[in-house]
Amino acid sequence: MSKPVLTAFRVTAAVEAVTWIGLLIGMFFKYVVVHDEIGVELFGPLHGAAFIGYVAIALLAWIRLRWTPWTGALALAASVPPLGTVVFERWASGTGRIDRASVPEEEPQPV
Repeated sequence: MSKPVLTAFRVTAAVEAVTWIGLLIGMFFKYVVVHDEIGVELFGPLHGAAFIGYVAIALLAWIRLRWTPWTGALALAASVPPLGTVVFERWASGTGRIDRASVPEEEPQPV
């Protein structure tokens, strides 16, 4: 059960980062270049959903992957700055905090 959580965490981290960048580009075009809201209208809701999804999956990963309070709080804080989720995911992977080998084994189900 923890491996799907790990995969979902990695995917939502990437999606959240991409939609964040899309929203920032949309805001640039809205306020600086053409004063058109289409980018914000498109990426605003997408990023909102991705942000909420990332926070939910990060909380689930915190529990399932048995992160320390520091690692879990850092995962949540990473959702605020642009590309923070990708930076956190790479840091956590590099330091072994979300390595497949560190994923706890599921307890066998009673027969």
